[in-house]
Amino acid sequence: MSFSRKLKTTATALLKLAALSATLCATQSFAMPSFARQTGMDCSGCHIGAFGPQLTPAGVLFKLNGYTDSDGAAGKNPLSAMLVASFSKTKADQTPAPDHLKANNNLTMDQASVFYAGKITDHMGAFVQVTHNGVDHSTSLDELDVRYARTLELGGKDVIAGLSVNNNPSVQDPFSTLPVWSFPFTSSPAGFGTGPASTLISDGLGIAGRVVGTSAYTLFDKSIYAELGTYQSLSPRGQSLLGLGQDPQQLGGNTYWRLAWMKDQKSQAFNVGLFGWNASVAPDRTVDAPKDKYRDLGIDASYQFLGTREHIATVNFSHVKENKDEGATGLSSTLKETRLNASYHYNQTWGGTVGVFSTRGSDPTVATRGSIVQADWTPWGKESASAPSPFGGTNVRFGAQYWMYNKFAGESTGARDHNTLYLFAWTSF
Repeated sequence: MSFSRKLKTTATALLKLAALSATLCATQSFAMPSFARQTGMDCSGCHIGAFGPQLTPAGVLFKLNGYTDSDGAAGKNPLSAMLVASFSKTKADQTPAPDHLKANNNLTMDQASVFYAGKITDHMGAFVQVTHNGVDHSTSLDELDVRYARTLELGGKDVIAGLSVNNNPSVQDPFSTLPVWSFPFTSSPAGFGTGPASTLISDGLGIAGRVVGTSAYTLFDKSIYAELGTYQSLSPRGQSLLGLGQDPQQLGGNTYWRLAWMKDQKSQAFNVGLFGWNASVAPDRTVDAPKDKYRDLGIDASYQFLGTREHIATVNFSHVKENKDEGATGLSSTLKETRLNASYHYNQTWGGTVGVFSTRGSDPTVATRGSIVQADWTPWGKESASAPSPFGGTNVRFGAQYWMYNKFAGESTGARDHNTLYLFAWTSF
């Protein structure tokens, strides 16, 4: 394809994406997301770059307090919604084409979500997401985190003690390093992600949303965080009722744990931590056979330069090692995942992120490594700024993301054919 033709194709895609985004925005009644309405705070108070799941220290405390902090005013609407539209172009056409997509140049409405997000009682709150997948046209329960939390005093120090009932290990985690909330916060439905293999805690078996777990957690003196929990698979009927289909796998006999130390110095903040998950999984619950055993152990760290909030920079790191013992064969294997990313945001409006990823293990065919670059614009990210609307405003982010691979599924030759351009429009209201 000639350069002029490539340029024309990209320009046309951008115009189509802008038109689709405008259509989505024009047909909705915009409002501030429900957490911002409840607290009376700007999105930038709790979120890096005023958008996305990366939390400031204030956001971390809000989550650990059970989503219950508020400005005291009554009548707050706990409902919010989100839309993501995108254009994806891979360097080489995919043969065969991905399910429900073309071989290349895919313009999609990725997802539409409705949330219940906010306070239920003085000590209980919830984050519940139901999502319609615009690619395969399915609707299901997405993320679930229902919390009960109390603030106590121990030895003259403040202590938060809480319980979380959730459906995805690490969805309850308050930091931006574990899989559910780590960069990239949105990615192409036509892309290849971080490769063909993932650890259990990174949803390598596709069990996210198909389990239910309970964990107890505490934060001592706004510094030391500890959590301990366990998960069980939902029944096949329960999965179907939630729109998830039926998965024959069954999770049981497991322990999820988390330790972290965090420090908020106002102009900067950081945390370091350890996490792990030991689990047994029956590949087919209808067959009486030995279970596969997984032991995931990870380390993570994060740094935030917050300054006066005009210039914000972050660095996030995580590394997970998984040991797997197959019950049926007695074979053992290992899998390692490493993620590192750094971001910069100016005036809560203009942002850029660079990330690197690596997956490798005892099976050489899983080895995948590459990098991601993203530039984004959040036009109403600044404090006390939002789009005009009858409900006080909304937030939106436009971004361009590019994935580059130097190895994919154990092969260096042809790895760059997986390179993916992803242009997105993401709004919440």
